[in-house]
Amino acid sequence: MSRGGSAHAVLLWTAFLAVHVVTAVTGWLYPSQPMGDIVLVYEPWASAAISGGPIVGVTETWVYPQLALLPMLAAKALAAPLVGAMGTSAAYLVAWAILVTVLDALAFAVLVGRSPSRPRRLGAWFWVAALLLLGPIALYRIDAITVPIAVIGGLWLSRRPAVAAALLTIGAWIKIWPGALLAAAIVAATTRMRMLLTAAAVSAAIVGVLLLLGADSEIFGFLTEQTGRGLQIEAVAATPFLWLAVAGAARIEYSFEILTFQIAAPGADAVGAVLTPLMLVLAAVILLVGSIKATRGASLSRLLPPLGLSLVVTLIALNKVGSPQFQTWLIAPVVLWLILDRARATAPAVIVLALCALTCLVYPLNYDALLRAELLPVLVLTLRNALLIVLLAVGIRALVRVPAHRPSTTRE
Repeated sequence: MSRGGSAHAVLLWTAFLAVHVVTAVTGWLYPSQPMGDIVLVYEPWASAAISGGPIVGVTETWVYPQLALLPMLAAKALAAPLVGAMGTSAAYLVAWAILVTVLDALAFAVLVGRSPSRPRRLGAWFWVAALLLLGPIALYRIDAITVPIAVIGGLWLSRRPAVAAALLTIGAWIKIWPGALLAAAIVAATTRMRMLLTAAAVSAAIVGVLLLLGADSEIFGFLTEQTGRGLQIEAVAATPFLWLAVAGAARIEYSFEILTFQIAAPGADAVGAVLTPLMLVLAAVILLVGSIKATRGASLSRLLPPLGLSLVVTLIALNKVGSPQFQTWLIAPVVLWLILDRARATAPAVIVLALCALTCLVYPLNYDALLRAELLPVLVLTLRNALLIVLLAVGIRALVRVPAHRPSTTRE
């Protein structure tokens, strides 16, 4: 390892650890309980599962795919030695932060190595900056577990396609979004059949275990549970209704069933109802464009990054839920873009960093004011949502412009 490469690695690891400590600590300091889901939702689910109570996703329908319970149980096990010293809630929070940091460190090690190239250094710095700007929501949600899995899966797509497909499939069984990167890889890579078969085998194994545990209709409950949601206030499509709330023509109400704040206004339910079908249609169109490019010979390094990012942004921008932790989904595809095609990754990377900063300004820093429909947080959220649409346009534009040429044929 060269002296310069060693120095870069040390600097990156120092920044990585410092940002994780700062981000973890700010969770205790910021307003609006950014760690609330960990102790109010995740810990009770884990406790119930190990104490003979209901097992979410197995004995009752759950909003998450079933493998999401595993990191919750892992954090419970890590917290056990700490409970006597700091109490159940604090111990679980510390254990969760440690778990996420360890998983991030594994992915960071794969990314950086011992002597990182310039593209990998840029990808690493981007990840560190995104975490710092997004704040504690980047660590204290189940989505944080899927980010390192997706980063490793993306980095291994070329050299270890079957392992990468398995990792992305596991990620999708924790939170659906890594499935978008898997779909993009299956379309863009020449090893698509191997990845497709691996993904099918891993999913079949997971479903088989769930059936043995007694699950039946609950297996795909995470899909049906979403249908009951209303239009969440932070969703892109909710933006016009937020301005109506500022003017007093709409209300922000709390749903005790879904545990989130939603829009109550004429037309809000109709808008929410069309978002999921529209999301599926746009995702299908994006995949079709990617498939045509791949068939005509587009390279993996040019095709995969904009295809993967466009699919992930589609899942966010056309979602009737607008949870702040969704911005973590953008980290893996942008890291991959910076490594595979740095020249065209600058604009998406800058936009995502801006999205992270704006999201933190909304939640948790000004969330109480947003719930009161005050002008400033609504304006910041509007800018954030507009940038998501810009990012989607940037991704699709880059996808359409990927060079692709039909293989030449020799005439007799």
